[in-house]
Amino acid sequence: MKNITVIGTGYVGLVSGAGLSDFGNQVVCADIDESKIRLLKTGKIPIFEPGLKEVVKRNVKSGRLSFTTDVSKAIRDSEVIFIGVGTPEGKNGEADLSTIFSVAEMIGNNLNDYKIICTKSTVPIGTGQKIISIIKKYKNNDIDFDYVSNPEFLREGAAVQDFIRPNRVVLGVTSDKALKIMYDVYRPLYINETPIVHTNIPTAEMIKYASNAFLALKISYINEIANLCEAVDADVHIVAKAMGNDGRISPKFLHPGPGFGGSCFPKDTKALVSLSEKLNEPINTVAAAIVTNDKQKKRMTDKLFSLMENEIKGKTIAVLGLSFKQMTDDVRESAAIEMIQSILDSGGIAKAYDPVAADNMKKYFPNIEYSTSWQAAVKNVDAVVIMTEWHEFRGMDLSELKSLMKSPLVLDTRNILSVKDLTELGFKFDNVGRKALK
Repeated sequence: MKNITVIGTGYVGLVSGAGLSDFGNQVVCADIDESKIRLLKTGKIPIFEPGLKEVVKRNVKSGRLSFTTDVSKAIRDSEVIFIGVGTPEGKNGEADLSTIFSVAEMIGNNLNDYKIICTKSTVPIGTGQKIISIIKKYKNNDIDFDYVSNPEFLREGAAVQDFIRPNRVVLGVTSDKALKIMYDVYRPLYINETPIVHTNIPTAEMIKYASNAFLALKISYINEIANLCEAVDADVHIVAKAMGNDGRISPKFLHPGPGFGGSCFPKDTKALVSLSEKLNEPINTVAAAIVTNDKQKKRMTDKLFSLMENEIKGKTIAVLGLSFKQMTDDVRESAAIEMIQSILDSGGIAKAYDPVAADNMKKYFPNIEYSTSWQAAVKNVDAVVIMTEWHEFRGMDLSELKSLMKSPLVLDTRNILSVKDLTELGFKFDNVGRKALK
Protein backbone atom coordinates (compact mmCIF):
# COMPACT_ATOMS: atom_id res chain seq x y z
CA MET A 1 0.00 0.00 0.00
CA LYS A 2 1.14 3.56 -0.71
CA ASN A 3 1.49 6.94 0.96
CA ILE A 4 -0.96 9.09 -0.97
CA THR A 5 -1.84 12.77 -1.01
CA VAL A 6 -5.14 13.87 -2.50
CA ILE A 7 -5.19 17.58 -3.31
CA GLY A 8 -8.71 18.97 -3.10
CA THR A 9 -11.45 18.06 -0.63
CA GLY A 10 -14.44 18.77 -2.83
CA TYR A 11 -16.70 16.12 -4.24
CA VAL A 12 -14.08 14.21 -6.26
CA GLY A 13 -11.16 14.66 -3.88
CA LEU A 14 -12.95 13.73 -0.68
CA VAL A 15 -14.69 10.64 -2.06
CA SER A 16 -11.45 9.51 -3.73
CA GLY A 17 -9.38 10.10 -0.60
CA ALA A 18 -11.82 8.21 1.59
CA GLY A 19 -12.04 5.35 -0.92
CA LEU A 20 -8.28 5.06 -1.35
CA SER A 21 -7.78 4.90 2.42
CA ASP A 22 -10.47 2.21 2.60
CA PHE A 23 -8.30 0.19 0.20
CA GLY A 24 -5.58 0.22 2.88
CA ASN A 25 -3.49 3.14 1.63
CA GLN A 26 -2.18 5.88 3.91
CA VAL A 27 -3.99 8.98 2.65
CA VAL A 28 -3.72 12.69 3.42
CA CYS A 29 -6.41 14.94 1.95
CA ALA A 30 -4.95 18.43 1.49
CA ASP A 31 -6.74 21.68 0.75
CA ILE A 32 -5.98 25.38 1.10
CA ASP A 33 -9.57 25.96 2.24
CA GLU A 34 -9.12 26.14 6.01
CA SER A 35 -12.87 26.02 6.70
CA LYS A 36 -13.24 22.67 4.89
CA ILE A 37 -10.27 21.12 6.68
CA ARG A 38 -11.54 22.41 10.01
CA LEU A 39 -14.91 20.73 9.40
CA LEU A 40 -13.31 17.47 8.33
CA LYS A 41 -11.04 17.36 11.37
CA THR A 42 -14.10 17.64 13.60
CA GLY A 43 -15.80 14.75 11.81
CA LYS A 44 -18.17 16.86 9.70
CA ILE A 45 -18.59 16.31 5.96
CA PRO A 46 -18.98 19.49 3.84
CA ILE A 47 -21.02 17.71 1.15
CA PHE A 48 -24.04 15.40 1.28
CA GLU A 49 -23.15 11.99 -0.07
CA PRO A 50 -24.73 8.81 1.34
CA GLY A 51 -22.23 6.57 3.10
CA LEU A 52 -19.32 9.00 2.89
CA LYS A 53 -19.39 10.04 6.55
CA GLU A 54 -19.12 6.41 7.66
CA VAL A 55 -16.15 5.67 5.36
CA VAL A 56 -14.33 8.84 6.48
CA LYS A 57 -14.97 8.11 10.16
CA ARG A 58 -13.80 4.50 9.83
CA ASN A 59 -10.54 5.40 8.15
CA VAL A 60 -9.76 8.40 10.35
CA LYS A 61 -10.21 6.13 13.36
CA SER A 62 -7.86 3.53 11.85
CA GLY A 63 -5.22 6.22 11.24
CA ARG A 64 -5.23 5.73 7.47
CA LEU A 65 -6.95 9.04 6.63
CA SER A 66 -6.07 12.57 7.77
CA PHE A 67 -6.56 16.16 6.64
CA THR A 68 -4.24 19.14 6.31
CA THR A 69 -3.91 22.65 4.89
CA ASP A 70 -0.15 22.21 4.47
CA VAL A 71 -0.32 21.14 0.85
CA SER A 72 3.41 21.51 0.22
CA LYS A 73 4.35 19.15 3.07
CA ALA A 74 1.72 16.65 1.96
CA ILE A 75 3.25 16.65 -1.53
CA ARG A 76 6.76 16.07 -0.19
CA ASP A 77 5.65 13.23 2.12
CA SER A 78 3.77 11.26 -0.54
CA GLU A 79 4.57 8.59 -3.11
CA VAL A 80 1.46 9.18 -5.21
CA ILE A 81 -0.33 12.52 -5.60
CA PHE A 82 -3.92 12.66 -6.80
CA ILE A 83 -5.21 15.95 -8.16
CA GLY A 84 -8.91 16.27 -7.33
CA VAL A 85 -9.64 19.97 -7.62
CA GLY A 86 -12.51 21.60 -9.48
CA THR A 87 -12.52 22.42 -13.20
CA PRO A 88 -15.57 24.69 -13.52
CA GLU A 89 -16.96 25.93 -16.79
CA GLY A 90 -15.03 28.92 -18.09
CA LYS A 91 -15.38 31.18 -21.09
CA ASN A 92 -16.91 29.79 -24.29
CA GLY A 93 -17.71 26.50 -22.57
CA GLU A 94 -14.06 25.64 -21.99
CA ALA A 95 -13.01 24.12 -18.66
CA ASP A 96 -11.29 26.53 -16.28
CA LEU A 97 -7.98 24.80 -15.53
CA SER A 98 -6.38 27.57 -13.47
CA THR A 99 -6.55 25.60 -10.22
CA ILE A 100 -5.18 22.47 -11.91
CA PHE A 101 -2.20 24.41 -13.23
CA SER A 102 -1.64 26.08 -9.86
CA VAL A 103 -1.49 22.65 -8.23
CA ALA A 104 0.95 21.44 -10.91
CA GLU A 105 3.22 24.41 -10.14
CA MET A 106 3.08 23.61 -6.43
CA ILE A 107 3.98 19.98 -7.13
CA GLY A 108 6.95 21.06 -9.23
CA ASN A 109 8.20 23.32 -6.44
CA ASN A 110 7.99 20.48 -3.91
CA LEU A 111 9.16 17.50 -5.93
CA ASN A 112 11.77 15.99 -3.59
CA ASP A 113 11.86 12.40 -4.89
CA TYR A 114 10.23 10.16 -7.50
CA LYS A 115 6.45 10.45 -7.43
CA ILE A 116 3.43 9.63 -9.52
CA ILE A 117 1.22 12.59 -10.33
CA CYS A 118 -2.31 11.32 -10.97
CA THR A 119 -5.21 13.46 -12.17
CA LYS A 120 -8.71 12.55 -10.98
CA SER A 121 -10.27 15.86 -11.98
CA THR A 122 -12.12 15.97 -15.29
CA VAL A 123 -9.79 17.75 -17.70
CA PRO A 124 -9.89 18.31 -21.48
CA ILE A 125 -7.89 16.08 -23.76
CA GLY A 126 -4.32 17.35 -23.84
CA THR A 127 -4.27 18.67 -20.27
CA GLY A 128 -2.03 15.87 -19.05
CA GLN A 129 0.81 17.01 -21.27
CA LYS A 130 0.39 20.58 -20.01
CA ILE A 131 0.59 19.39 -16.40
CA ILE A 132 3.78 17.47 -17.19
CA SER A 133 5.31 20.59 -18.78
CA ILE A 134 4.42 22.80 -15.80
CA ILE A 135 5.92 20.36 -13.28
CA LYS A 136 9.12 20.13 -15.34
CA LYS A 137 9.29 23.92 -15.55
CA TYR A 138 9.06 24.47 -11.80
CA LYS A 139 11.10 21.58 -10.42
CA ASN A 140 14.70 22.66 -9.76
CA ASN A 141 16.35 19.24 -9.71
CA ASP A 142 16.89 16.10 -11.77
CA ILE A 143 14.28 14.09 -9.91
CA ASP A 144 12.02 12.08 -12.18
CA PHE A 145 8.26 11.61 -11.98
CA ASP A 146 5.50 9.87 -13.91
CA TYR A 147 2.10 11.17 -14.85
CA VAL A 148 -1.15 9.17 -14.83
CA SER A 149 -4.62 10.07 -16.04
CA ASN A 150 -7.13 8.26 -13.80
CA PRO A 151 -10.57 9.81 -14.47
CA GLU A 152 -13.39 9.34 -11.98
CA PHE A 153 -16.78 7.88 -12.87
CA LEU A 154 -18.72 8.75 -9.73
CA ARG A 155 -22.47 9.26 -9.69
CA GLU A 156 -23.53 11.79 -7.11
CA GLY A 157 -25.71 9.98 -4.61
CA ALA A 158 -23.90 6.69 -5.22
CA ALA A 159 -20.29 7.86 -5.31
CA VAL A 160 -18.97 5.78 -2.40
CA GLN A 161 -20.18 2.52 -3.91
CA ASP A 162 -19.02 3.62 -7.36
CA PHE A 163 -15.50 4.15 -6.02
CA ILE A 164 -15.30 0.98 -3.95
CA ARG A 165 -17.02 -1.23 -6.55
CA PRO A 166 -16.39 0.46 -9.91
CA ASN A 167 -17.41 -0.85 -13.32
CA ARG A 168 -13.87 -0.18 -14.50
CA VAL A 169 -10.69 1.70 -13.63
CA VAL A 170 -9.03 3.70 -16.40
CA LEU A 171 -5.28 4.28 -16.20
CA GLY A 172 -3.55 6.43 -18.80
CA VAL A 173 0.12 5.94 -17.96
CA THR A 174 3.54 7.04 -19.17
CA SER A 175 5.62 4.05 -18.00
CA ASP A 176 5.46 0.43 -16.86
CA LYS A 177 6.76 1.57 -13.47
CA ALA A 178 3.81 3.89 -13.02
CA LEU A 179 1.37 1.18 -14.10
CA LYS A 180 2.79 -1.26 -11.54
CA ILE A 181 2.46 1.30 -8.74
CA MET A 182 -1.11 2.19 -9.71
CA TYR A 183 -2.02 -1.50 -9.69
CA ASP A 184 -0.73 -1.56 -6.11
CA VAL A 185 -2.83 1.52 -5.23
CA TYR A 186 -5.92 -0.27 -6.55
CA ARG A 187 -4.81 -3.71 -5.37
CA PRO A 188 -8.18 -4.74 -3.80
CA LEU A 189 -9.94 -4.04 -7.10
CA TYR A 190 -7.24 -5.82 -9.11
CA ILE A 191 -7.59 -8.91 -6.92
CA ASN A 192 -11.37 -8.80 -7.38
CA GLU A 193 -10.84 -8.73 -11.16
CA THR A 194 -12.34 -5.29 -11.68
CA PRO A 195 -11.66 -4.40 -15.33
CA ILE A 196 -8.63 -2.10 -15.50
CA VAL A 197 -8.21 -0.26 -18.78
CA HIS A 198 -4.54 0.49 -19.45
CA THR A 199 -4.00 3.08 -22.16
CA ASN A 200 -2.16 6.27 -23.02
CA ILE A 201 -3.00 9.65 -21.49
CA PRO A 202 -5.10 11.22 -24.29
CA THR A 203 -7.22 8.07 -24.58
CA ALA A 204 -7.89 8.04 -20.82
CA GLU A 205 -8.90 11.70 -20.94
CA MET A 206 -11.18 11.05 -23.89
CA ILE A 207 -12.87 8.06 -22.19
CA LYS A 208 -14.16 10.34 -19.44
CA TYR A 209 -15.63 12.94 -21.80
CA ALA A 210 -16.98 10.35 -24.23
CA SER A 211 -18.74 8.51 -21.40
CA ASN A 212 -20.39 11.59 -19.88
CA ALA A 213 -21.40 12.98 -23.26
CA PHE A 214 -23.01 9.69 -24.26
CA LEU A 215 -25.10 9.58 -21.08
CA ALA A 216 -26.14 13.19 -21.65
CA LEU A 217 -27.16 12.21 -25.18
CA LYS A 218 -29.39 9.43 -23.82
CA ILE A 219 -31.12 11.85 -21.45
CA SER A 220 -31.73 14.46 -24.15
CA TYR A 221 -32.91 11.77 -26.56
CA ILE A 222 -35.51 10.30 -24.22
CA ASN A 223 -36.70 13.81 -23.33
CA GLU A 224 -37.32 14.57 -26.99
CA ILE A 225 -39.09 11.22 -27.39
CA ALA A 226 -41.21 12.13 -24.34
CA ASN A 227 -42.19 15.43 -25.91
CA LEU A 228 -43.15 13.63 -29.10
CA CYS A 229 -45.16 11.11 -27.04
CA GLU A 230 -47.23 13.98 -25.70
CA ALA A 231 -48.07 15.04 -29.25
CA VAL A 232 -49.18 11.57 -30.40
CA ASP A 233 -50.84 10.37 -27.17
CA ALA A 234 -48.18 7.75 -26.41
CA ASP A 235 -46.78 6.84 -22.97
CA VAL A 236 -43.04 7.47 -22.75
CA HIS A 237 -42.65 5.16 -19.74
CA ILE A 238 -43.81 2.17 -21.77
CA VAL A 239 -41.71 3.30 -24.73
CA ALA A 240 -38.60 3.63 -22.55
CA LYS A 241 -39.18 0.28 -20.87
CA ALA A 242 -39.51 -1.50 -24.19
CA MET A 243 -36.40 0.26 -25.49
CA GLY A 244 -34.47 -0.69 -22.36
CA ASN A 245 -35.32 -4.36 -22.81
CA ASP A 246 -33.09 -4.28 -25.87
CA GLY A 247 -29.63 -5.30 -24.68
CA ARG A 248 -28.03 -2.94 -27.17
CA ILE A 249 -29.72 0.05 -25.51
CA SER A 250 -30.19 -0.82 -21.77
CA PRO A 251 -32.73 0.94 -19.54
CA LYS A 252 -30.24 3.22 -17.78
CA PHE A 253 -30.59 6.97 -18.33
CA LEU A 254 -33.85 6.52 -20.22
CA HIS A 255 -35.83 8.51 -17.66
CA PRO A 256 -37.58 11.61 -19.03
CA GLY A 257 -37.56 14.73 -16.92
CA PRO A 258 -36.72 18.42 -16.77
CA GLY A 259 -33.23 18.08 -18.28
CA PHE A 260 -29.83 17.09 -16.94
CA GLY A 261 -27.86 19.19 -14.47
CA GLY A 262 -25.13 18.77 -11.88
CA SER A 263 -21.41 19.35 -11.90
CA CYS A 264 -20.53 17.03 -14.80
CA PHE A 265 -22.87 16.67 -17.77
CA PRO A 266 -23.49 20.37 -18.56
CA LYS A 267 -19.84 21.31 -18.13
CA ASP A 268 -18.33 18.27 -19.82
CA THR A 269 -20.58 18.36 -22.90
CA LYS A 270 -19.73 22.03 -23.45
CA ALA A 271 -16.02 21.37 -22.97
CA LEU A 272 -16.11 18.53 -25.49
CA VAL A 273 -17.92 20.68 -28.05
CA SER A 274 -15.46 23.52 -27.44
CA LEU A 275 -12.53 21.17 -28.06
CA SER A 276 -14.13 19.76 -31.20
CA GLU A 277 -14.61 23.26 -32.61
CA LYS A 278 -10.98 24.15 -31.91
CA LEU A 279 -9.84 21.04 -33.76
CA ASN A 280 -12.36 21.62 -36.57
CA GLU A 281 -13.90 18.23 -35.89
CA PRO A 282 -17.50 19.14 -34.99
CA ILE A 283 -19.35 16.79 -32.68
CA ASN A 284 -22.87 17.66 -33.76
CA THR A 285 -24.74 15.09 -31.70
CA VAL A 286 -23.38 16.44 -28.41
CA ALA A 287 -23.97 20.04 -29.49
CA ALA A 288 -27.59 19.10 -30.22
CA ALA A 289 -27.94 17.46 -26.79
CA ILE A 290 -26.91 20.72 -25.13
CA VAL A 291 -29.52 22.67 -27.10
CA THR A 292 -32.17 20.04 -26.33
CA ASN A 293 -31.37 20.18 -22.63
CA ASP A 294 -31.73 23.96 -22.50
CA LYS A 295 -35.04 23.72 -24.32
CA GLN A 296 -36.28 21.00 -21.96
CA LYS A 297 -35.75 23.22 -18.93
CA LYS A 298 -37.65 26.02 -20.67
CA ARG A 299 -40.38 23.56 -21.65
CA MET A 300 -41.01 22.81 -17.97
CA THR A 301 -41.62 26.48 -17.17
CA ASP A 302 -43.89 26.73 -20.21
CA LYS A 303 -45.89 23.76 -18.90
CA LEU A 304 -46.39 25.47 -15.55
CA PHE A 305 -47.47 28.72 -17.16
CA SER A 306 -49.89 26.83 -19.42
CA LEU A 307 -51.42 24.99 -16.46
CA MET A 308 -51.90 28.32 -14.69
CA GLU A 309 -53.24 29.92 -17.88
CA ASN A 310 -50.35 32.42 -17.69
CA GLU A 311 -51.77 33.95 -14.54
CA ILE A 312 -48.58 33.83 -12.50
CA LYS A 313 -48.40 37.32 -11.08
CA GLY A 314 -49.24 37.35 -7.39
CA LYS A 315 -49.70 33.56 -7.29
CA THR A 316 -47.71 31.32 -4.94
CA ILE A 317 -46.02 28.23 -6.34
CA ALA A 318 -44.31 25.56 -4.25
CA VAL A 319 -41.19 24.06 -5.83
CA LEU A 320 -40.53 20.61 -4.36
CA GLY A 321 -36.97 19.44 -4.97
CA LEU A 322 -34.01 21.75 -5.55
CA SER A 323 -31.06 19.44 -6.18
CA PHE A 324 -30.43 18.36 -9.77
CA LYS A 325 -31.35 14.80 -8.79
CA GLN A 326 -32.19 12.87 -5.66
CA MET A 327 -29.62 11.74 -3.05
CA THR A 328 -27.42 14.81 -3.42
CA ASP A 329 -27.39 18.40 -2.21
CA ASP A 330 -25.79 19.61 -5.45
CA VAL A 331 -27.90 22.31 -7.14
CA ARG A 332 -25.42 23.22 -9.86
CA GLU A 333 -27.26 23.53 -13.19
CA SER A 334 -30.41 22.22 -11.52
CA ALA A 335 -33.60 22.69 -13.54
CA ALA A 336 -35.15 24.08 -10.36
CA ILE A 337 -33.05 27.23 -10.78
CA GLU A 338 -34.68 28.15 -14.08
CA MET A 339 -38.11 27.22 -12.71
CA ILE A 340 -37.78 29.49 -9.66
CA GLN A 341 -36.28 32.32 -11.69
CA SER A 342 -39.12 32.16 -14.22
CA ILE A 343 -41.72 32.28 -11.44
CA LEU A 344 -40.07 35.33 -9.89
CA ASP A 345 -39.56 37.07 -13.24
CA SER A 346 -43.29 36.68 -13.93
CA GLY A 347 -44.30 38.25 -10.64
CA GLY A 348 -45.03 34.99 -8.88
CA ILE A 349 -44.09 34.00 -5.32
CA ALA A 350 -41.88 30.94 -4.94
CA LYS A 351 -41.78 28.67 -1.91
CA ALA A 352 -39.26 25.85 -1.82
CA TYR A 353 -38.51 22.59 -0.07
CA ASP A 354 -35.74 20.02 -0.42
CA PRO A 355 -34.63 17.54 2.26
CA VAL A 356 -30.92 18.43 1.90
CA ALA A 357 -30.29 21.10 -0.76
CA ALA A 358 -31.98 24.22 0.63
CA ASP A 359 -28.78 25.78 1.97
CA ASN A 360 -27.07 25.46 -1.41
CA MET A 361 -30.05 26.95 -3.23
CA LYS A 362 -30.04 29.91 -0.84
CA LYS A 363 -26.85 31.02 -2.57
CA TYR A 364 -28.94 31.56 -5.72
CA PHE A 365 -32.21 32.71 -4.13
CA PRO A 366 -31.61 34.02 -0.61
CA ASN A 367 -34.94 35.84 -0.37
CA ILE A 368 -37.55 33.20 -1.17
CA GLU A 369 -39.28 31.18 1.54
CA TYR A 370 -37.76 27.80 2.37
CA SER A 371 -39.87 25.25 4.23
CA THR A 372 -38.82 22.35 6.44
CA SER A 373 -41.35 19.88 5.02
CA TRP A 374 -43.31 19.41 1.83
CA GLN A 375 -46.53 19.88 3.81
CA ALA A 376 -45.42 23.32 4.98
CA ALA A 377 -44.27 24.25 1.48
CA VAL A 378 -47.60 23.42 -0.22
CA LYS A 379 -49.91 25.00 2.34
CA ASN A 380 -52.25 27.51 0.67
CA VAL A 381 -50.28 27.58 -2.59
CA ASP A 382 -51.81 28.00 -6.04
CA ALA A 383 -49.65 25.32 -7.67
CA VAL A 384 -47.00 22.71 -6.93
CA VAL A 385 -44.05 21.77 -9.14
CA ILE A 386 -42.05 18.61 -8.45
CA MET A 387 -38.49 19.09 -9.74
CA THR A 388 -36.55 16.29 -8.00
CA GLU A 389 -37.49 12.62 -7.61
CA TRP A 390 -36.97 12.35 -3.85
CA HIS A 391 -38.65 9.26 -2.40
CA GLU A 392 -40.71 11.30 0.05
CA PHE A 393 -42.39 12.99 -2.93
CA ARG A 394 -43.14 9.62 -4.50
CA GLY A 395 -44.92 8.63 -1.32
CA MET A 396 -46.96 11.80 -0.86
CA ASP A 397 -50.56 11.34 0.20
CA LEU A 398 -52.29 13.08 -2.69
CA SER A 399 -55.47 13.58 -0.68
CA GLU A 400 -53.43 15.41 1.95
CA LEU A 401 -51.67 17.39 -0.76
CA LYS A 402 -55.00 18.52 -2.22
CA SER A 403 -56.38 19.48 1.19
CA LEU A 404 -53.38 21.70 1.92
CA MET A 405 -53.32 23.55 -1.41
CA LYS A 406 -55.43 26.54 -2.33
CA SER A 407 -56.09 24.98 -5.73
CA PRO A 408 -55.21 21.40 -6.88
CA LEU A 409 -52.74 22.15 -9.67
CA VAL A 410 -49.57 20.03 -10.04
CA LEU A 411 -46.72 19.87 -12.52
CA ASP A 412 -44.83 16.60 -12.08
CA THR A 413 -41.61 16.96 -14.08
CA ARG A 414 -40.31 13.60 -12.81
CA ASN A 415 -43.39 11.46 -13.51
CA ILE A 416 -43.42 10.08 -9.97
CA LEU A 417 -47.10 10.63 -9.19
CA SER A 418 -49.93 8.37 -10.27
CA VAL A 419 -51.86 9.77 -13.23
CA LYS A 420 -54.85 7.65 -12.17
CA ASP A 421 -54.85 9.02 -8.60
CA LEU A 422 -54.36 12.61 -9.74
CA THR A 423 -57.28 12.24 -12.11
CA GLU A 424 -59.61 10.63 -9.59
CA LEU A 425 -58.87 13.32 -7.02
CA GLY A 426 -59.63 16.09 -9.48
CA PHE A 427 -56.18 17.57 -9.89
CA LYS A 428 -55.32 19.71 -12.86
CA PHE A 429 -51.87 18.41 -13.80
CA ASP A 430 -49.19 17.83 -16.36
CA ASN A 431 -46.07 15.67 -16.59
CA VAL A 432 -43.43 14.61 -19.13
CA GLY A 433 -44.36 12.27 -21.95
CA ARG A 434 -47.57 10.86 -20.51
CA LYS A 435 -51.16 11.81 -21.19
CA ALA A 436 -52.18 14.60 -18.84
CA LEU A 437 -55.86 14.40 -18.00
CA LYS A 438 -56.62 17.99 -17.05
